[in-house]
Amino acid sequence: MSFTESVRNVVKNIPKGKTMTYKEVADAAGNSRAARAVANIMAANYNPEVPCHRVIRTDGELGGYNRGGVEKKREILQAEGAL
Repeated sequence: MSFTESVRNVVKNIPKGKTMTYKEVADAAGNSRAARAVANIMAANYNPEVPCHRVIRTDGELGGYNRGGVEKKREILQAEGAL
């Protein structure tokens, strides 16, 4: 399984109402130093089965969101009870 596939599998399993950081996803996918790669993989994700909005920055900021920007990401996370 490729690192990209591992990342997508990790993110698919983040439950509604929870978040993980890019670094936590990288760790869980098998490469603790690949947080930036995780961000790039999520930026290119348009699969609705991969809830990329649940991945946030280590500093607590939301990071980007390719389906409507940061405000849309905040809105979705609030609706899910994650913020």
